[in-house]
Amino acid sequence: MMNIFSRLSMRRPRIQNEHEYQVFAVLLPVISRQDQLHVLFEVRADDLKRQPGEICFPGGRVEPWEMSRPQNAAVRETVEELGIRQEQVVLIGPLDYLVNPHGTLIYPYLGRLENYEDVSPNPAEVEEVFLVPLEYFFKNPPSKSSLEVVTRYGPDFPFHKVPDSYQREGTRQGSFTVYFYEYDGRFIWGITARILHNLVALCCPERVAQRL
Repeated sequence: MMNIFSRLSMRRPRIQNEHEYQVFAVLLPVISRQDQLHVLFEVRADDLKRQPGEICFPGGRVEPWEMSRPQNAAVRETVEELGIRQEQVVLIGPLDYLVNPHGTLIYPYLGRLENYEDVSPNPAEVEEVFLVPLEYFFKNPPSKSSLEVVTRYGPDFPFHKVPDSYQREGTRQGSFTVYFYEYDGRFIWGITARILHNLVALCCPERVAQRL
């Protein structure tokens, strides 16, 4: 038993039910242009089955062999989607990972793209790319809404063995903030906006605190 305790004292904790989530990694890419940092966004191709036409960051599913280093998936997907070389992506560091109520686990990273002129988006995945000055997000707080989460158990759940408070039709478990940014006619929301908001909170926590 003491050997088990010893192993526990040295282990690095993981997300217990990680295997139940779809795991993704994304890169929040910044470039230097005219002595100013800009954020690069993608517009997803219109014929994609998942979230066509939406604004996002480069990224995708983390493969099983990448689970110990999700940043590798973020870089790999960025290279594939933007048509650049791996050495053009310089990782700066991780942002806070995001557990999404829709069943996805997302590992975001901040990275710098070098030689932006070489970007050649893959038309099968990316309709277009555009840039927004990073300072814009520091100076302009997002609009907010909320997403309600309801728990509904499966038809085989043994309701007769638990208190009556467990309702068959589902119960409201809480809500999550949804952020919205708008820039030059572009509507940036969802996970992309939440990752942006996290970057602002990490870089300028005093500004975010003032808006709460």
